[in-house]
Amino acid sequence: MPEGDTIWRTARTLRGVLGGRLVSGFRSPLPGVAAAARRLGVVGQTVAVVESNGKHLLIRFSGGATLHTHQGMTGSWHVYRTGTAWRKPERAARVVVETGEATAVCFSAPVVELLPPGRNAGHPALQRLGPDLLSPGFDAAEARRRFRERPEVEIGVALLDQTALAGIGNVYKSEVCFLCRVNPFLRLRDLDEAALDRLIETARREMRRNLGPGMRRTRSALSRERLWVYGRSGKPCLRCGTLVQRHLQGEQARATFWCPLCQPGSPQERAAKRGPGRQREREDA
Repeated sequence: MPEGDTIWRTARTLRGVLGGRLVSGFRSPLPGVAAAARRLGVVGQTVAVVESNGKHLLIRFSGGATLHTHQGMTGSWHVYRTGTAWRKPERAARVVVETGEATAVCFSAPVVELLPPGRNAGHPALQRLGPDLLSPGFDAAEARRRFRERPEVEIGVALLDQTALAGIGNVYKSEVCFLCRVNPFLRLRDLDEAALDRLIETARREMRRNLGPGMRRTRSALSRERLWVYGRSGKPCLRCGTLVQRHLQGEQARATFWCPLCQPGSPQERAAKRGPGRQREREDA
């Protein structure tokens, strides 16, 4: 699933080609979106704002309507010069926004909706979001408060909770815990204030450093390997040489990567306390 930095870069790209421009075409195979576009008169308006909020992307039109998309695991936005061939089939397009010079296409996103004026502020998913790591006005104290409301939640699970802190996905979850030498299977109650603040600060720093061109990395630009632990199960830790481990975590069984020496604590011990049955099945899936 695209993480907050990816959505932020997507918003920047769309802002560059759509921002301030007249909408010459707007279409969607989704009946509700198409009907709302006609009712709200989107064609003929200008694109006023394109911005990200965590993993959500918002395109606001001059008439007050907002196109809200969430890419989930499958979605992506593409930009084409008008008249050029698309890299994906049109049947995968969920919404198309056209200006005189460019066409922006959202492919395969699970969430595409056109909100009438004033609705985005009260939108349930958007209203519940925690502080956006990439917002200029990021509120670290509010993020800390929301984490403290979840003392029994494992850290790796909590970092993916967008209602506590918006923008982190599976890659940053593993990388941030490694950089802070925190075991992702500890619970939030196990962290003192300094450690929790360090997690939040590191997440913001690492995501902000990946807003430029190139592939995401949490290691030096001179390093051959881009990431410390994510995707490196069974390979030596780049810090100490211990084999990196992978474990499925949380109700959604998301993969977590960590170094057992750099990040002390055993998820297997926790699994043993819960009982071997279901947890082992999910690990082997």
